[in-house]
Amino acid sequence: MRAMILAAGFGTRLRPITDTIPKPLVDVSGYPLIAYPLAVLREAGIREVLINLHHLGYKVREMLGDGAAYGLSITYSEEDPILDTGGAIKNAQAFLEGDRFVVLNGDMIIDLDLGSVVEWHATKGATATMVLRPDNSGRGYGVIEIDENGRIRRFLGRPEIAEADLAAMMFTGVHVFEPSVFSYMEAGKFGINAETYPAMMEAGEPLFGYRFDGYWAVLDTHELLEAGRLEVSKGAALAGSRRPSFIS
Repeated sequence: MRAMILAAGFGTRLRPITDTIPKPLVDVSGYPLIAYPLAVLREAGIREVLINLHHLGYKVREMLGDGAAYGLSITYSEEDPILDTGGAIKNAQAFLEGDRFVVLNGDMIIDLDLGSVVEWHATKGATATMVLRPDNSGRGYGVIEIDENGRIRRFLGRPEIAEADLAAMMFTGVHVFEPSVFSYMEAGKFGINAETYPAMMEAGEPLFGYRFDGYWAVLDTHELLEAGRLEVSKGAALAGSRRPSFIS
C-alpha cells in the first residue's frame, strides 16, 4: 500500500508563524507536525508516501528529504496553483492507483491504529472508508451519517430525507480508497468532500465510516496548536508506537 499526506495549504490561521514556516513543519513537542501522521503510516506498515507541496514547499522537502531518516520513502507532488483536496489526490493518481491507498490530512494528531482501519475497509468491501468520530462540534464542519453497519447513508445533509437511527459523525481527515475512486475525478481544482463523495453516493458506491473514539486533534489555529502541544507533552495523547520517536 501507498499513502498520501495533504500538506500544501497556506496555514492562514496560524499566521504569522506560517509566513515563514510551512504548517507541516510547525513544532509540536520537538517534532514537526507532519511527523505525527508519518508515524501513523509507518506503524501501519506503509513505507511509500507522497506529500503534496505548495506554500514554502521547498522547506518541507529540505526537512524530510527522501524519507530514509524516517524509515520511509517519500515522494513529492508540487502544485502550482494549489489544487484543493480532490485535485491533489487526482494529481497523484500515477503514484497511488496501483492498489488500495490511504490519504491523511497533514495538520492533525491522531492515536489511530490505521492497520485495523484498512482491514475493516477490506472486510466491508468498501470503495472508500472515512474515519469518523462522534463530536458535538461536527455540525460546524458538516455531518456524515452512518447506519449500524457503518455504511454512510447521508453525506453533508444529502439525501434530504433522512433514514431513521443514523449516527451523526464528523470526519477526522483519514480516508482509505480503492483505485476506482479516480473514475469519479477530473483533473483540476476541487474538494473531495464537496464533489467526489457526493457523486459516489449518488452512484450507489459502498461508502463506509469507521467509528473512532480515541485521541484526535487538528492543530490549525494558535489555540489548538498550544492545546495540542500541551497534550502531547503530557504523554496522554498518543500510544508509544504512534509517537514520532523515530526522528533523530
